[in-house]
Amino acid sequence: QVQVVESGGGLVQFGGSLRLSCAASGFTLDYYAIGWFRQAPGKEREGVSCISSSDGSTYYADSVKGRFTISKDNAKNTVYLQMNSLKPEDTAVYYCNARDVPYNYWGQGTQVTVSS
Repeated sequence: QVQVVESGGGLVQFGGSLRLSCAASGFTLDYYAIGWFRQAPGKEREGVSCISSSDGSTYYADSVKGRFTISKDNAKNTVYLQMNSLKPEDTAVYYCNARDVPYNYWGQGTQVTVSS
C-alpha cells in the first residue's frame, strides 16, 4: 500500500522541541520532493519546509527558519522535521507530502500543540 504516515506530534511547552517523522511505504521516498505543511484552526494550509529529491536542497518558511530542520534517512525511508524553540503560533496539524509528478501523496496529519 502506497502511503505516508506522520508521527511525533504532541503537546509541548513554549520553547520545547518535537521531532516529526514522515514514513513512506510502497514507494522510495528519496525519489520524491518532500514537504511539510501545517494547518491551524481557521487558517489555510501553509508550507513549512521541503527537501528536494534531486540535490537535497532545503527550503524553510520565514516563520520557522532557524528553528526547524528537515532531514532525510533513506535507509529508513523517512523524512524528519526537527522543531526547536516552539511557539504557540506553531500549533497546528502538520502534514507530510510526497510529490513526484504525477504522483502526490498526503499523510493524515499529526497534531502539534504548543502551550504558552
